[in-house]
Amino acid sequence: MATSPIPSRLSQARILGKTRLTAVAVLLILLTLCFVFSWVTRGAMANLAFLRAHNGAGGQSLVDLRPWQTAQTLASLAVTAEEIEYARDAERLADHEVDQAFAAALRSAKLQSRHRVLTGEALTLSQRVAQLQQELAQDKAAVDQIKAQSAAPSPTAKNATTFASGSDALQVAQAQLGLDSDELTDAQRDLERATGDLSVRIQDELAAHEASMRQYDAQQQNGGQIAVVSVKSHGTLAGRIAAWFSQSSRYASIEQALIAAQSDAKELTAEHNTLEAKADAGDAGHGPVTLADLQDRSTEREILSIDDDRIQTEQQLASVYGKWASQVLLQHRILLHLILQSVEWIILIALSMIVGDTLVRRLVEHPSLDRRQAHTLRTILEVGIQVMGLLLIVIVFFGPPQQTTTTLGLATAALTIALQDYIIAFLGWFVLVGKNGIRVGDRVEINGVAGEVAEVGLINTTLLETGGSLDRDEPTGRHISFLNGYAIRGQYFNFSTEGQWSWDEITVSVPEPENMQSLAQSVEAMAREQTAENTRLAEEEWKRAPRATRLSRLSAAPTVNLRPSGSGIDMQVRYVTRAPERAETRDRLYRHILALLHDKDRAAPSNTQPVTAAATGCP
Repeated sequence: MATSPIPSRLSQARILGKTRLTAVAVLLILLTLCFVFSWVTRGAMANLAFLRAHNGAGGQSLVDLRPWQTAQTLASLAVTAEEIEYARDAERLADHEVDQAFAAALRSAKLQSRHRVLTGEALTLSQRVAQLQQELAQDKAAVDQIKAQSAAPSPTAKNATTFASGSDALQVAQAQLGLDSDELTDAQRDLERATGDLSVRIQDELAAHEASMRQYDAQQQNGGQIAVVSVKSHGTLAGRIAAWFSQSSRYASIEQALIAAQSDAKELTAEHNTLEAKADAGDAGHGPVTLADLQDRSTEREILSIDDDRIQTEQQLASVYGKWASQVLLQHRILLHLILQSVEWIILIALSMIVGDTLVRRLVEHPSLDRRQAHTLRTILEVGIQVMGLLLIVIVFFGPPQQTTTTLGLATAALTIALQDYIIAFLGWFVLVGKNGIRVGDRVEINGVAGEVAEVGLINTTLLETGGSLDRDEPTGRHISFLNGYAIRGQYFNFSTEGQWSWDEITVSVPEPENMQSLAQSVEAMAREQTAENTRLAEEEWKRAPRATRLSRLSAAPTVNLRPSGSGIDMQVRYVTRAPERAETRDRLYRHILALLHDKDRAAPSNTQPVTAAATGCP
C-alpha cells in the first residue's frame, strides 16, 4: 500500500514553523544591519584620534601638540627593535618641534602685547601688575638679605636674641613673598582676560607638557627584538594572521602621521614666508626708527629663526615616518612568507589525509578479510586519519594547547570514568577481530546466551538468538546486542572455530539379552565407524598441543559402557563431536543403534520390555 506524503509535509511544517521563521528573519535583519553599519564606519579604524586638530575653542591647547601626541601614540605600537628605534627618533624630533612651537607662541604673544593699547580696566590692571612685580622684587631682595645675615658665624650668647628675631623676620619675609606672588598671578590672569593676552596660558601649557614629558621618560623601557626574530615568534597561523592585520593598521597610522608631518611643514613654510615678507617690508621702511620698532623686528627675526628650525624638524620627522613605514612593509613581506608556509603545511596535511584514505581503501580490499570486518576496519582507519589530520591542522592554526598537565589529567580521568564501558567495549573489539575472536556467522555463546553472530561492530556485537541450546538451528527471532566489553571482563564461547571439540553421550536402555556383550561390541564398532573422521581430526589437534598438557595424551575413540538399571541395562555411548554437529551426530548414532537392536530382535525371541533411549552431553 502506498504511503501518504502528508506526514512528511507536516514534519516539514513543524521544522520550519512560524516561530522559527520569525527568529530566522529577525537574525537575518540584524546581520544585515551589522554589515551595513560596519561598512558605513569602515574608515573609523583608519583615523587616529591624535591626528585631529588641536587648535580652536572648547578648551583645547593653544599650541599644536599633535606632533608629540602622534609620535607618542605610534611609539606604543612599535613591535620590533627597528621600529622602536624609529619611534624614539620620532619622539625626539616631535618633542623638539613642540618646544619650538611653544617658543614661537610665546614670542608671538609678546609681540602682540607690545602693540596693544590699554584703556580703562585693562590699564588699571596693567599698572597693578607692574606694581606687584616691583613689590615681588623687593620681597625677594629682603629674603635674600635675611638669608645672608643668617649665614653669618654662629651667634654668641650676647646676640642670641638678635639671631632669634632674624629667624622670625625670615619667616615673615617668605610669607610676604608667597602672598605677593599669588596676588601677582591673580592679577596677571585678570589682565589676560581683559586684554586677551595668551602668554600666561601658554606658560601653563608648557609647564604641563614638560611635566608629562618627565613622567613619560620615567616610564620608558628598552626592549624589542629584531624584525626577523620578532615576526617568527608568531608560530601559529592564527597569530600570524592577527599580526598581519595589526601591521596593516600600524602602517596606515604611520602613513597618516607622515602625511600630517608633510602638511605641517608646508603650513609652517607658508607662515614663515608671510612673516618674512612682513619683516623685510618693515626693514625697508623710511622714517625714524624707535626702540619699540627695533624690539619688534628682533622678535620677528627670532620667530623666523624658530620657524626655520620647526620646518626642518617636521621634514626630518616625515623622513623618519617614511623609513618606519618601509620597515613595516618589510616585516609585512616576512610575515606573508610565514603565512604561506603555514598554508603549505595545511595543504600537505590535507593531501596526506587523502593519500592515507586511498591506501586504507586498497588495504582493506584484500580478499582474505571478511567483508563486514573489512568495512569496520576501514571505518576505524579512515576516522583515525581524519581526526589526526584535523588535529594537526588545528595545531598549525592555533598552536598546541597551553593548559596545564593537571587540568588535562583531571579531564582525562573524568572522561575515562564516564565512558569506561564504551572504552572497554572499543578495546574489546580488537580482541574479537583477533585470532581467537568471532566472525559473522559463527555459533557462539556470550554470557550464557547462545546464537549466531549477525554483526561485530566497534562497540557492540549482535546475535540472532537460538533455542535453549546450540544443538539445533532454531532461532527465536530475537536480536540481542552485547557491548564488546565481554571479550575483556566477561566470557564467550565460539563453537565454530577449529578445536571446538566436545564429548557427547547418549544412553540406550535395553532389556538384558543373552548376547549383551556382543551387542555392546557391535554398538561400539558402529560408533567408531560413524565418528572415525572426527576422532582422527580431534586426536591430531590434541597432539599438537604442548607436551606438558594432558590433552596431548588423550584418545578420542568412542567408548560404550554398561550400567545396570531397574528395567534392564543402560548402554552409554560416549564419543567426540564438534559442537555445531552435535545434534546431527546424535541422530545418526540413534538410527544405527535402533537398526542394530532391530536386527537382534529378529534373531532372538520376542521381548515385551520396551527399548528406551536418553541423551546427555558432556562438554
